[in-house]
Amino acid sequence: MLRAKFFAVPLFALTAAAMVAPAHARASDEAAEATTAEAEAAAGAMVDSWNIVQNATKSPEHTTLVKALTAAGLTDTLSGTGPFTVFAPTDQAFAAVPQSMTAYLMDPGNTAALAQVLTYHVVPGAISSTDLYAKIKAGGGKATLTTVEGQPLTFTEVSGNIKVDGTQGSSGYVTQADVAQSNGMIHILNGVLIPEIKPAAAVEPAAAPADTAPAAEAAPAS
Repeated sequence: MLRAKFFAVPLFALTAAAMVAPAHARASDEAAEATTAEAEAAAGAMVDSWNIVQNATKSPEHTTLVKALTAAGLTDTLSGTGPFTVFAPTDQAFAAVPQSMTAYLMDPGNTAALAQVLTYHVVPGAISSTDLYAKIKAGGGKATLTTVEGQPLTFTEVSGNIKVDGTQGSSGYVTQADVAQSNGMIHILNGVLIPEIKPAAAVEPAAAPADTAPAAEAAPAS
């Protein structure tokens, strides 16, 4: 569980953060409460004897994540033994992503880019919030973990809450930590993390084995 009551934070940091005026304090409190309720509903729907994909499918707040995992062909991977730690964005977090980026990632021709974004939310091993807080403390206020995608995520503690920073200004806060899975851990996140998108590697023709005998020449016609 989080050490402190959750507070309102940006859902997706590709857009500039706005200063909240005192007149908007009530709206901010309501947004924080709604986000907390969303996280609790998602966690409450999960069963620790189920795997990550089964629980994401069961969660009422992760329908977009499941759709994206299916489109990227990652459901079998995250149903495997693992263990994996997934920082799982909610539907509300995905809804805050600019529509142009969502359309790009969900285009069937950009499956590789979608897979990069999704695996950027996955870290090998079962890592608890206690582990994260300890790593942050040991790192002098900052911890870095390498994702399955290959690029790092940065973790800091802000007013008792775990903040996760990706690249391109993307970030999110853990709104519900330590949701145990049969093959790892889920931490529910209120933002979508974006890596540096790499172009899909060109597929090169497979080279013939070195010991392959040369083809016999055709005999001349008699």
